[in-house]
Amino acid sequence: MDMCAAEATASLLQVEETFSACLARIDALILKPLLQAEPSDQKGKENFKLFLLLNDLFQALWNLTEENYRILKQKCSTSESFCIQDIYTVWKGDLFLSLYIRYFVTFANYVVVHGFEHATKSKSEAWKDHKAVLKQFLTDFTSETSMSLALYTVLHKPIRDHIEQYIVLLTKLHEVLKEGSEKTVVSSAIKEYVKLQSFISQVLDEACFTKSLWKSLGYKFTDMLCVPERRLLEDSKNLPISASTNRSDRILLFDDVLVLIQGNSFQSFDLKLVWVDENCREKSAPGMYGLRIITPEETFFLFAKDPQMKAVWQWKLNQAVRQALNGKRDFPLWGKTGEGTEPPSCRFFTYVFRLEGKFKNASYEGEWHWGKPHGKGTLKWRDGRNHVGDFKEGLEHGFGICLVPRQSEDRYDCYKCHWYEGKMRGYGICEYGNDMVYKGYFKDNVRQGFGILEKFSAEHPFKYTGQWENDKKNGYGVWEDKDRGERYIGTWLDDHKHGQGIVVTQSGVCYQRTFHADKMVGSGILLLEDDSVYEGNFTEDLTFVGKGKLSFANGFILEGTFTNKSGQGLQMHGTLNTSNEQLDDRITKAQLGLEEFPVEKRWKGIYDQFLEFIHSGCKEETEESFTGFHIQTSKELRKSQEYLFCQRGTEDVSWKIEDILEDLVQHQGLKSLQTYLEKALKSSLHPLGKLLKALAIAFQATYSGIGANRHLLTMAQEEVKYYAKKIWEFYQGLLHLALEQKGQLPAKCMDGDTSDQKACNVVLPLILPCFYPELFMLYMLYHEREDDLYCQGIMDLSLFPDIKLLEFLDVQKHLWPLKDLTLTTNQRQSLIKDKCFLSATECLQKLITTVDPREKLVILQKTYEEIESTVSRVVDKDYKLPMDDLLPLLMYVVSRAKIQHLGAEIHLIRDLMEPTNRGGLYDFLLTALESCYEHIRRIRLHQRENCHVTHSS
Repeated sequence: MDMCAAEATASLLQVEETFSACLARIDALILKPLLQAEPSDQKGKENFKLFLLLNDLFQALWNLTEENYRILKQKCSTSESFCIQDIYTVWKGDLFLSLYIRYFVTFANYVVVHGFEHATKSKSEAWKDHKAVLKQFLTDFTSETSMSLALYTVLHKPIRDHIEQYIVLLTKLHEVLKEGSEKTVVSSAIKEYVKLQSFISQVLDEACFTKSLWKSLGYKFTDMLCVPERRLLEDSKNLPISASTNRSDRILLFDDVLVLIQGNSFQSFDLKLVWVDENCREKSAPGMYGLRIITPEETFFLFAKDPQMKAVWQWKLNQAVRQALNGKRDFPLWGKTGEGTEPPSCRFFTYVFRLEGKFKNASYEGEWHWGKPHGKGTLKWRDGRNHVGDFKEGLEHGFGICLVPRQSEDRYDCYKCHWYEGKMRGYGICEYGNDMVYKGYFKDNVRQGFGILEKFSAEHPFKYTGQWENDKKNGYGVWEDKDRGERYIGTWLDDHKHGQGIVVTQSGVCYQRTFHADKMVGSGILLLEDDSVYEGNFTEDLTFVGKGKLSFANGFILEGTFTNKSGQGLQMHGTLNTSNEQLDDRITKAQLGLEEFPVEKRWKGIYDQFLEFIHSGCKEETEESFTGFHIQTSKELRKSQEYLFCQRGTEDVSWKIEDILEDLVQHQGLKSLQTYLEKALKSSLHPLGKLLKALAIAFQATYSGIGANRHLLTMAQEEVKYYAKKIWEFYQGLLHLALEQKGQLPAKCMDGDTSDQKACNVVLPLILPCFYPELFMLYMLYHEREDDLYCQGIMDLSLFPDIKLLEFLDVQKHLWPLKDLTLTTNQRQSLIKDKCFLSATECLQKLITTVDPREKLVILQKTYEEIESTVSRVVDKDYKLPMDDLLPLLMYVVSRAKIQHLGAEIHLIRDLMEPTNRGGLYDFLLTALESCYEHIRRIRLHQRENCHVTHSS
């Protein structure tokens, strides 16, 4: 710094010395006496606390001035060159500015509450003794006769003058500095001190403006509204504006609240939750210009007589709201009219609702948009209810968790659900306080559609899987009573079994009856574990009563009237028909529920949700709510919502709706489509995968465990086929929507396949693994007797060595693969086992390693090819096996493969194979395998009959 700069610095040193001496006199003659005059009244005590704070800030300001003076003096007394860092008012300008701002804000607070007026009325002896000296001191600063006004002046005017001196000296310093970083720093400091001047002026003006208001208002308003930090920004008496008709006499805009006064009452609105809309459509008197004021529970209008006045009020309101949201005033307080950004329309705040409505007395903490809860938030009521989740335009909308206390219990019902316009809608999980859990769909706050209700407690545990309507079990559903070991499959009405129903018991008994309000009515059919069938009336404990017919598995029929008198047991009056002495499959394998429960009417609740999703245009926000049964726990459900619009999970495929619709268009070719559907159906995030998961849950609820009963096989089989048909239909619906959005038309089917054929050919093999365990169990039970005979026949045939078995099965000797019978020491060829046709046997054993009927047929074809290959090797030429040669050879391979449930396998393949394979090679081979199976059964059956005849003799 040059000589001129040094002179400016010396001037600053002198100014600081003078100012420090002035502060010392103020401290000694004013502050210390006032600090000794602590008042005794409540109001005085509150003001005194404020004065103590003002004194602390005064002392801090004095200390900072002394520090600046000390450094400047030290520099002036040495030969060291000056730099900007030596001038505290510049180098540590932020510290100076912060302290000055805090001092004048606190000073203004003291002014607002009439602090100086109260202080000068102090009755303490110390104050009285000092008054004369004080008056003489104050005349140096002001000619005012009012002691309070003199105090007001002396505690701010010297400081304001000192800031003015800072600006003058820094301006001189700026003029002599050369261009560079130091000059830039000084320039910035000058600008900040100029802003400080403006800020102080505005702070004091607002304080006096506010103080005048409190004087003009009555004590009732003052006591309730007057707080030291509150400032009046505008008054409708000064800048005329009126509220809606008969709303208020006076409007006051403070820095934290908007107040409407009418008569002896007032309303206040927290500015953090006030929105100002200039686009007012409210009809008003001609020549009036309106603003719409929006608050959480009320909306009203302000009207000005001219657009300029409306613009000023709008600007002041918006700036006040913005500063309230920021938690601090601007620096300076106000810029020019028109400056300053608009307050955000989206905010985060806590509010307690007061007026009548669903949220009355509830506290909401969260995001707001134009006066309404919007976004993430939490609602809490005084009675213990609370809701955490998404809101839209003032209502619960999206995912939310709601806790509802149970009456007279220290427990809660916890709803983790999707909401739509304030009501539960879509998929959700409710954990009730009585140990029950519901997983399923809601609509208008009640259970509606498909859902599962389960009770886990030790007392009367149960599980219901089925349709709901108006919060009650209605329509088709499955009820499992875990205490009784029973499962009811049938229709419901208002929480009661009503209509046709099937009951399956743990012991294997199965019956079909008509129910009315949980009671059995009319006659029914009862299928007993010993394969006998009773048709007629029976009680809940399965006792025959009244007219009935009992058909035994051996073909005997007992028909008449049954009675059950106490102590006499079951009695019967009727006839016994023994003319038909053979097993009747129509009796032992009777199938239930086919006519009573048409497959298209089962599980409508699942299909309806998917249809609704497609009809909505597959909106992404409804994706999670349309089906959520891929979620196993409520914790997973909550987690899935947090990433609702993101790719989540470990899958490497994005299943966002727009990607799904795009991919559908790209994968219309058969091979490409099969690959796509395979991935989609395995995914828990793809809509088709979610649908399959829900269907699998319904299927397991019906046919697993207790429901594994052979009399339900056809129901289960047609249900799986129908699942494939519906999934194909829904795929078509998604594809049509995707094409429609691209302005394209669906391609015509060129291969001539019907929708049912497509479902069977494309979808059924893909979904079968989800249902295979339960379905194959039903096949095994259905064919249990035949498979037992077959297995016994296999056991008998397994005792034969290879040559003996080939001979027994009438395989022509020139086809025997004797070269494969490798002998070891002391081994006879006639005793070797399991060596012939080994490759074909191992191939056929793979039949049980897959669930896909297509793959099973391919394995059967490969088995045939292995047999033919072995024979060709034996005869040393290509050999096409005629049927007469194939059957014995295939029977040999079947007997050596020892497939345990071959009858169940054959019938599953036959029932679920593609229609296009009927009549072709696969059909031929399957028929051949079936003939082998029947022949092995007959071998055992004849042995049993011969054994029976021998014993009879």
